[in-house]
Amino acid sequence: MKSLESFIRNVPDFPVKGIQFKDITTLLKNGELLAQAVDQMYDPFRELEIDKIVGIEARGFIFGSALAYKLNLGFIPIRKPGKLPAEVETEEYNLEYGQDSIEMHRDAIEEGEKILIVDDLLATGGTAAAAARLIDKLGGEVVGFSFLIELTELKARSLLKNYKVYSLMQFPF
Repeated sequence: MKSLESFIRNVPDFPVKGIQFKDITTLLKNGELLAQAVDQMYDPFRELEIDKIVGIEARGFIFGSALAYKLNLGFIPIRKPGKLPAEVETEEYNLEYGQDSIEMHRDAIEEGEKILIVDDLLATGGTAAAAARLIDKLGGEVVGFSFLIELTELKARSLLKNYKVYSLMQFPF
């Protein structure tokens, strides 16, 4: 098995000065590595009952839909406001300077369904925690979070301490 960390490109000062952007396109363009990443993101949850996969916009769609396909499960997108065509439920979360929100179709989850949330990156944890609250509002049960990358210095796990959290790769920041 290849070390996936070596296929993550660091792009300094993107999108703004001081940020060390973790570019995953260098991993995505290799089918073998993409399959390896999806398999490894699922491994910690193999023994759990999962009814649906939720992916957080935008790169969570890549890994979430691949995992849903692999497991023959439904996929639910969580999107930025105004992107979903039917009736939505909205959840707000705090940013460093202000607020943002995410949305999901109200009919996406049935009461009691067990949901695995998938995204590419765990940074501050605000979006992930909002996704869990959104699923709770709609009657689902979050069984865990699976991330490709975690930026450990930001200590986002404290926001997700009530959940099983797995990150395939960890970087300081």
